[in-house]
Amino acid sequence: MHKILTVLILLLGLNTTYADEPVSTGYWSNAAIGEHDTVAYHSADVRNKHAEVSGSKKFLVEWNNAQWYFASQASADKFAADPLRYRPEYNGHCSNALSLGEGLIPTDGTVWEFFGDKLHLFYAERGRQRWLNGDWKVYKAEADQAWKKLQ
Repeated sequence: MHKILTVLILLLGLNTTYADEPVSTGYWSNAAIGEHDTVAYHSADVRNKHAEVSGSKKFLVEWNNAQWYFASQASADKFAADPLRYRPEYNGHCSNALSLGEGLIPTDGTVWEFFGDKLHLFYAERGRQRWLNGDWKVYKAEADQAWKKLQ
């Protein structure tokens, strides 16, 4: 299923406009990671509750040819000052799909986890569970290799 979806996305050109590093955006918009506030994932409260925070069009930052939405001006300012610190790994593409060699599968920011100190997004809960129950360090190394090849 993932491979078919990837082929359709690439053929139709609906993923992102490719810069140096592609960002996971919506099919019909240029909004990164389902308009979720990528800075908020880093807060202790959000991590403890494991609930994502929706961003607002009022707090928008353009970065890497995508629109990143935030819940507050403070979050937007943190991201603007250091986007590499707050962006999810692989700019929000599915970490599990990359580790399996399935290419760039977009995510919507609702399935996520921190591994080490890095935020990873997943297309589906099944991928997150694979990383939680398996050797995430090996999977990350595989995803890193795939990501480098796609650059």
